[in-house]
Formats: sequence, structure tokens, C-alpha cells
Amino acid sequence: MSQVPLRVSTLISPRELADKINLSATIRILDCTWYMPFSPLSSKKNALQEFYRDHLPGAQFFDIDKCADQSTEYACMLPTPAEFEEYVGKLGIDNNTHVVVYDNNPMFGCFSAQRVWWTFRMFGHNLVSLLDGGLPRWLNDGYGTTDEVESLTKTVFNANYNSNLIKTYDEMEKNIEEQSFQVVDTRIQGRYDGSQPEPRPGVKSGHMVGTINIPFRQYLCPKEKRFKEKGELLDLFDDYKLDLNKPLTAMCGSGISACFFALAAAICDKTDVSVYDGGWTEWFYRAKPEFQLDVPKW
Repeated sequence: MSQVPLRVSTLISPRELADKINLSATIRILDCTWYMPFSPLSSKKNALQEFYRDHLPGAQFFDIDKCADQSTEYACMLPTPAEFEEYVGKLGIDNNTHVVVYDNNPMFGCFSAQRVWWTFRMFGHNLVSLLDGGLPRWLNDGYGTTDEVESLTKTVFNANYNSNLIKTYDEMEKNIEEQSFQVVDTRIQGRYDGSQPEPRPGVKSGHMVGTINIPFRQYLCPKEKRFKEKGELLDLFDDYKLDLNKPLTAMCGSGISACFFALAAAICDKTDVSVYDGGWTEWFYRAKPEFQLDVPKW
């Protein structure tokens, strides 16, 4: 029986993953590619079709839209613990599996896999790593892919819901007055300051009062398609006067890029960053106008 690691690193390099693929029976690789609906740059792409054409050896596809709460009007909201258990159990994942997530974003190397990384941690599974640089870096480093999909045996995964890693609308609204935690918005600056439109129909750009805008791209090295080193990230957070010893929450449009901040903070040994799952989309529809800034008239 393979030795199950007590803990794993937040990031794993292509070389480290290549060494592990043939050595560990307790590893499961997940292609978590997801494209934002309504975006002119990605709306015509199909992540599942791309997976069947080309993926890492042994990988399975994790569908962010399917492993989500289907009863709400907001996109990508967390599933229930029972729904998550059922979904990942069908992927052959149990509580001893080292899960490695990646995606195939040609611009950033990573755009959605960090959301799945956070989701596993939400349900008590800390044996999860993100392939730094994703499929683009894997290929650039000379490693191969396949179109073969392995058959799976369903197993049992027991979720342990970690309520400390998520914030609700009510908690965010209460924080406006109490200011018990700092909030980082990871959307691009134009969507945050109202100068560029939101991609979702009916939702105007702007931001929640009291938040700090640190766009997700700032956590990455664009040329190398990987996360910045710990020291670089600490300098970045210091520039924005973030205190990692205090409570922090991340948000974005619908909870995808917010997880960039949660992962970047984890690289810096802060593993308790929470995410406002409803994001700006929910806040736009529900919050009082005085709690919304730079919302354009158009």
C-alpha cells in the first residue's frame, strides 16, 4: 500500500508531478478547466471537449458548473456536502487521495483550478495541490499528454464542511459596520471601478464599499505562467497594507478568481482566508445602493 502523505504542498511543479504519477496509487489528477459564460474571449470554448482531445496522463475532468448548487440563480455556488461527496466519489477520490488540480488557460496557465483547490479544502480535504502553470507549463517543460480516459471505480469520500472558509451575504453586510475582516476583490480594475462592463447580463460593474482591489493577475508571473514566489507575494500584500495575521476574505464576480487570493495567501502560510461565494453578482442584486460604489449609470 502506498504511503499517504500527512500534508502536501499548495503548489506542485510539472517535474514533481511527473515523478509522482507512476509512483503513487493515491494520487488523482483533475482537469478543472472552466470558461466564463458570456465572455467574448471564451464563450465559444468547450472545456470538456478540450479535455477529451488533450489532457495529462491519468487525469479526470472536474466540471465546476455541475459540481455546484443547482437550486440557486447565482453561478458556481458551492454544492452541499452530500452532493460533493457523491461527485468526487465517482471520480475515485477518497479521504486519502492526494488530489492535483490544473487547468488549460493559455493566457495565465491557471484560471479556474484554484477554485477547485479551495472547494476541496472547504469540504475538509487538505491533501490537494495545484499544478503551478497548468497544462501550458506542463507542455512547455516537455511533458506529454493523452486523449485516453481511464475507467474509474466509485469510492467513498466523507466531507467535513469547514464553515470558516466561506462568507455569506449576511456576514458581508454585517461586516460593513463591524469591519471585523478585510475584503479583497480580485476582479480586474475596470470591473471594480466601474469603467468596464461586467460579463454577466444584467449585472453592472462597481464594487462593495470598504474593499481593496488586488486583481488576480498580480499574483502570477505572466511570462512563466506560474504563481509568484512567497517573498514576492508578501511584498505585494505589504504594498496594499494587508495584515496576514488578521482575518481576510476574498471576493470576485462569482467566486472563481477570488480563490486566487486564497491560494496566494496559503503560499504565504495563511490558510484561513475565506471566500464570499456569492461575490459581486449577489451583492449587486441584494445590497443597498449606499453599499455599492462606482456603479455606472449605463
